[in-house]
Amino acid sequence: MRLDKWLWAARLYKTRSLAARAILGGKVHRNGQRTKPARPVAPGDRISLTRGEQELTIIVRALSDRRGPASAAAQLYEETPESRAQRERAAAEKRQAAAPGPTFPRGRPAKRDRRLLRQLKGRL
Repeated sequence: MRLDKWLWAARLYKTRSLAARAILGGKVHRNGQRTKPARPVAPGDRISLTRGEQELTIIVRALSDRRGPASAAAQLYEETPESRAQRERAAAEKRQAAAPGPTFPRGRPAKRDRRLLRQLKGRL
């Protein structure tokens, strides 16, 4: 089975053309090697792929050329424990970095809001 078709059937990419474009762009590696969209994939193959900032390492468990429901697609592969831990760590860091700061409901801070900001920053 073609790699791009399997990635599409496993719901790792929304369309087959997006999967093929990612493979040609070097964002997908099969067994540690750069590959082409038409290369065959077999159970036991290790696939590393990058989607945006997210890096996944998965092991192929089954083949399917049809795109079915998400529950069936999840049975086609297994994410490695290292990959899952790295993904969860990145998500936690992203949540920490996006900690909300003080917000002002009216847009520009009023005199009282500016005083509070100065107090928060340690300046008087």
